[in-house]
Amino acid sequence: MAKEVSELRVPVPWGEIRGRVWGPDDGYPVLCLHGWADNCGSFNTLIPLLPKECRYVALDLVGHGLSSHLPPGVFYSHAAYALDLRRVVVALQLKKFSIIAHSMGGHIAGMFTALYPEMVDALVLLDTYGFLPKDSAQLPEVMRHVMDAMIQFESKNKEKTRIYTHEKAAERLMAANQSLSEQSVHILLERGLTAVQGGFIFSRDLRVNFKNMMAVSLEQSLVMLSKIRGSVLLILAGGGSDRMLAEPAKATFTSKLLQSFRDGNHSVVTVPGHHHLHLDKPEVVAPFVSDFLQTKVLSQSNFLVHKL
Repeated sequence: MAKEVSELRVPVPWGEIRGRVWGPDDGYPVLCLHGWADNCGSFNTLIPLLPKECRYVALDLVGHGLSSHLPPGVFYSHAAYALDLRRVVVALQLKKFSIIAHSMGGHIAGMFTALYPEMVDALVLLDTYGFLPKDSAQLPEVMRHVMDAMIQFESKNKEKTRIYTHEKAAERLMAANQSLSEQSVHILLERGLTAVQGGFIFSRDLRVNFKNMMAVSLEQSLVMLSKIRGSVLLILAGGGSDRMLAEPAKATFTSKLLQSFRDGNHSVVTVPGHHHLHLDKPEVVAPFVSDFLQTKVLSQSNFLVHKL
């Protein structure tokens, strides 16, 4: 499959969305969405282990990797990312497809699948619950915090961008993601750095560091989850996102989301590992994803319809 990798460019009003494509032209389409501050290289090690009948389209989310940054003064949000995904779907003329998503990419995929349930045959969530609810009482505080952070960022945006050597950039990324292997760090840096005079700068937009201002409550999350028609596979890492969620959110929100997934006859699997397990040790994740795609998509009539 390595010989069948190509670069993706999708024009958008402010620039382009970039990505990489694996697999045959007539393969069943599977969109892959990475997590916060990562890029489509997040799937470099996993995709070669997955079914060869599929065509995997891994995106650099806007503001990440090689994709364009949003215009000055504009917020990044899960809803805006979901709209970007819709733009890609239209550009690629996709009618039916599946999604594999990690971390923040899962929040985007969950929202998109709820909004366009007729399009998504199956959804694989890698160490993410598909939605990231906020306490309703905290929503005004979150919005104010993000607004103030944006104003502060804009007032300091004329400061000189820090330039790194490749080694120092790797050290910084590894310090921020201590579970990442050295190999995984270098994979992410392939699209995560931009060469400039004197060294490298990180390619992602610093505004992606702000919290998602357009947050949703638990009640809203459960309503959206109920709209999903396709099959869902949750693969949770024992040392992953669960450990990053503070109480009481972990006890309240995640348990209710999990129960809702189980009530919908979706699959939930927990494996040993950390948040970037799909990148560091894809052989642990690949069998579950492959079996799910084979069972829920490739052996079903919707795959045959796509091939016709």
